[in-house]
Amino acid sequence: MSTRRDFLNLTAAAAAAGTLAGPARAQAPGQAPSLAPASGPGHPIPPSGGDMLRLVTFVPAAGKEPRLGAVRGDGRVVDLSGIALPGVDAARMVSLIEAGPKALDAVRRAVAAGDGPQVETVRLLAPIPAPTRNVYAVGWNYLEHFAEGQAARGTNVEYPAHPVFFTKGVNTVNGPYDPIPYDPEVSTAIDWEVELAIVIGAEGKNIKEADAMKHVFGYSVINDTTARDMQIKLHGGQWFKGKSLDGHGPIGPWIVPASDLDPNDLHLLTRVNGVVKQDASTKQMYFKVPRIIAELSRGLTLVPGDIIATGTPPGVGNGRKPPEFLKPGDVMETEIVGLGTLRNVIQAVPA
Repeated sequence: MSTRRDFLNLTAAAAAAGTLAGPARAQAPGQAPSLAPASGPGHPIPPSGGDMLRLVTFVPAAGKEPRLGAVRGDGRVVDLSGIALPGVDAARMVSLIEAGPKALDAVRRAVAAGDGPQVETVRLLAPIPAPTRNVYAVGWNYLEHFAEGQAARGTNVEYPAHPVFFTKGVNTVNGPYDPIPYDPEVSTAIDWEVELAIVIGAEGKNIKEADAMKHVFGYSVINDTTARDMQIKLHGGQWFKGKSLDGHGPIGPWIVPASDLDPNDLHLLTRVNGVVKQDASTKQMYFKVPRIIAELSRGLTLVPGDIIATGTPPGVGNGRKPPEFLKPGDVMETEIVGLGTLRNVIQAVPA
């Protein structure tokens, strides 16, 4: 197996200038992921406080298995693996989602009475580290982003009357503080896209817009990291390949239940090496969460644990003059204020 193919199996980690632990989903079967050090870009960022429930998949110590937890407002992680939750696999977030409101109520009680280590001392994985279905995504959901894309492509078409859907492959899913692989033989035009992610809680098909919010379990932060050269110039102009490189979909750092968060006016930010590149609000989304769910579910069944990235605002690298793209060593921060922050280093794949 080549070193490029092995990149996401890397478990060595260091501070900001060094390597970080790779995504746990690429570990060999039965092998516990290594623990990222409590320093550098791989170091979990504590929450900003508040009483919202923050559900995580985490590794408490080196050599331990992943398990479910909840991060309190004071930054302590309550281990949920010892709590009696009927039908819930203590290592599978989707099983908790499937268990419904009663299980979530039990988790809230456990978090209120529990304690645990500071989040900085554990390793946070993607909340759903190994989804069984592709990540759904919405393109062109901010008018300004649609306009900057047209300018970059030199096209002039009308704004779509319905959401533009595509998917990202399951292997794109990456941890909130894990490295994003950069292979110049694959692409040198890696771009950033901050987005609000919807996590589906209840199965549904042909869901009415008025009923759509009943199917939402919660929300997370995702960066729809994109290989622009593949997306625009190769493969007939279709988006799947350029959106689906391994590790190019960091998500997390947790899932906040829908009852704890209003998705309609959230502040979105992308920073590269500390410089703000995207700065917008979800109130600028053209197609709102209920419309997205209603349109996507027409003739297509959504199931618990499905992830839907809702589109990115303006400020992407490809729309800048001249265009800007990520390079090895860059630190990309993806934040939704009040929800959470991802911090990922762009890391060159060994030659």
